[in-house]
Amino acid sequence: MIERQIDIPTADGATTTFICHPERGGPHPPILFFMDAPAIREELRDMARRLGTAGYYVMLPNLYYRAGVMELGSLAEPGMRERMFGYMNGLTIAMVMSDARALIDFADADPAARPGSVGALGYCMSGQFAINAAGTFPDRVAAAASLYGVLLVTDKADSPHLMARKSKAELYFACAETDHWAPMEIVEALTASLADHPLAEVELYPGVEHGFAFPGRAAYDKAAAERHWERLLALYRRRLG
Repeated sequence: MIERQIDIPTADGATTTFICHPERGGPHPPILFFMDAPAIREELRDMARRLGTAGYYVMLPNLYYRAGVMELGSLAEPGMRERMFGYMNGLTIAMVMSDARALIDFADADPAARPGSVGALGYCMSGQFAINAAGTFPDRVAAAASLYGVLLVTDKADSPHLMARKSKAELYFACAETDHWAPMEIVEALTASLADHPLAEVELYPGVEHGFAFPGRAAYDKAAAERHWERLLALYRRRLG
């Protein structure tokens, strides 16, 4: 596995991005892996590596670079959760789509990344970003997945449930049965809005909570986490190769 951490220029500065891909058999299809609210950490790098070992060029950008923040550390520290929510609320979909364009441009110029179709992936706060990337770049993003994503159905013009209609990608939404941040009424609204979408699946994971795929969380559920990996790898295999 080849790993790099580099600063990729954006319209607002530069985002420090962890990139990994197999040493052999390239070039490999790119996947944009958008971080969740607790920011870049080894847990996410390990998940990027798992995708990479399956044959992908994985890009994990720091989305908090505009605030001058890279890693937050333990959320148990006093005031850290409040800081995290401040950074999270300082992001907009438009900002992250601008970053996504810069990431795609970088991949296009890197011989290690295969030209053509791109994947997108987001957990929690970034589920919306993965889906919106598919709608914003319909000729590039061929597969996008949201794992217990938040704000998937809103009254804004760039709501993910609406942007899904502008996409040509296959879309996968994994939702936890117990989720304070994406309650069942949102899951039901999302399911109803995409019922006639030929390339969208909303799957409910029964008996688990928000965060079930992260090994470092109290909500981690191994069986559900492995199911989500099965779904992701099958999705990217179908659409990216």
